[in-house]
Amino acid sequence: MDKKMRVVVAGGGTAGWLAAYSLAKRLGNLLDVTLVESDAIGTVGVGEATVPTMRRFHAFFGIDEREFMRSTQATFKLGIVFDNWGAPGDSYAHTFGEIGQSNWMVEFHQYWLEAQANGFGGNLEDYCLELKAAKAGKFAVKAGETHLKYAFHLDATAYARFLRQKSESLGVRRVEGKISEVTIDPDTGNIQSLELEQGQQVAGDFFVDCTGFRSLLLGDALKVEFEDWSHWLAADRAQAVQTTSTEPPPPYTRCIAHSSGWQWRIPLQSRTGNGIVYSSRFCSDDDARATLLGNISGETITEPLLLKFRTGRRIDPWHKNCVAIGLSGGFLEPLESTSIHLIDTSLVRLMKLFPFAGAMAPLAEQFNQETRIEWEAVRDFIILHYKQTQRDDSEFWNYYRNMDIPDSLAHRIEIFKENGFTWPDSVSFFPAHSWTQVMIGQGLLPEHRHGASRILSPEALKVELEKLSSFVSHNLAKLPDHSDFIKQYCPAEN
Repeated sequence: MDKKMRVVVAGGGTAGWLAAYSLAKRLGNLLDVTLVESDAIGTVGVGEATVPTMRRFHAFFGIDEREFMRSTQATFKLGIVFDNWGAPGDSYAHTFGEIGQSNWMVEFHQYWLEAQANGFGGNLEDYCLELKAAKAGKFAVKAGETHLKYAFHLDATAYARFLRQKSESLGVRRVEGKISEVTIDPDTGNIQSLELEQGQQVAGDFFVDCTGFRSLLLGDALKVEFEDWSHWLAADRAQAVQTTSTEPPPPYTRCIAHSSGWQWRIPLQSRTGNGIVYSSRFCSDDDARATLLGNISGETITEPLLLKFRTGRRIDPWHKNCVAIGLSGGFLEPLESTSIHLIDTSLVRLMKLFPFAGAMAPLAEQFNQETRIEWEAVRDFIILHYKQTQRDDSEFWNYYRNMDIPDSLAHRIEIFKENGFTWPDSVSFFPAHSWTQVMIGQGLLPEHRHGASRILSPEALKVELEKLSSFVSHNLAKLPDHSDFIKQYCPAEN
């Protein structure tokens, strides 16, 4: 049998243990996986909300949903409720479910806009089961034969422990210690080994950098350039705090805009995760802390944790024999809960392109190209929330409202404003109805509609919309309360 390829994962946390587990689970007979981490180095561990792609990732890698949820005190997530984003006092939801029924030519919102112009049609949310269920605090995996589209809220630290246990059971070797030096081969430029403070050397053939913002391997050792996106996404600080729960957990994340940033509220089974994201250009750390603590419910369990970051990405997340996964490859604020998703997709991409033989550079370039496209798609969607605002109550919002944006996003906004046309992003992560929910939710209504929205007479259109809204209401009535379903499906471990 050929000798196994030695893979060294630098860093633990969610990114490190997801990398170790997935590689060992699917390629364990071909790879010898070692993970290096230090108990003395904390992990960020505040990204506790996810998107539905996590379910597919778990299924592919054999993670039982109920076991995962019990171990991480998880709750279900149907979407995100955005408060004060379009203007102070506004509220809308971006949920995972499809709105109404679309066809190959016209998205459903075009019919709804036509109905609005004729004085009927109700609210857009009347045609989305996930949205109605979220606001009603109800949830089940499915209502009758209708499967809901959902994700999770989870304890990220517990998730890393859960993944570590599974990784070690698959033969992953954990080495405790701080990395003091990265040894580079002078001839090839590849990483040869990691030197630890206690003198131990961990050699490998391929390295996965999961060292977080420090990016010790890809950034510090291999000098891969960082592309700064802070001119589009100005936030560079976050503070996070945990509180006791004061109410049953709703099946959605809350994102509450303030005059100088926004606050998250993420409900778990045993506690609530809170945090504030802001820009040091427009708000001091003390003011942000006061805003955060002044807008929470329950008693604080932890002291507020201050995080400093820079939004952007490494130009080449795979360089030489090293690939960066997670924060070491870049950072996008958690407005749409994409952090773990970007880890998962990077790992799947890595395994498809893994350099078992032949030249590594072409595989790396393909990985880098696909990653760039994906990150830019997520970046544009996040920028949309800031740009499409009517808020003029602070320097923070005035900056965003007036700033130049990427051409790709400007093109999308212009087309929607003119005729209401939306389409999935370039990697089909955010579908058309996601863009629609945010644009309409933040006050951008099209000036014109597709002509196909008028194929049905107003009377016939009204009948069809009533059928759709009745279908949603009928299935909503079948759903239990979110907290009751959790108690039956996945109660947290003591």
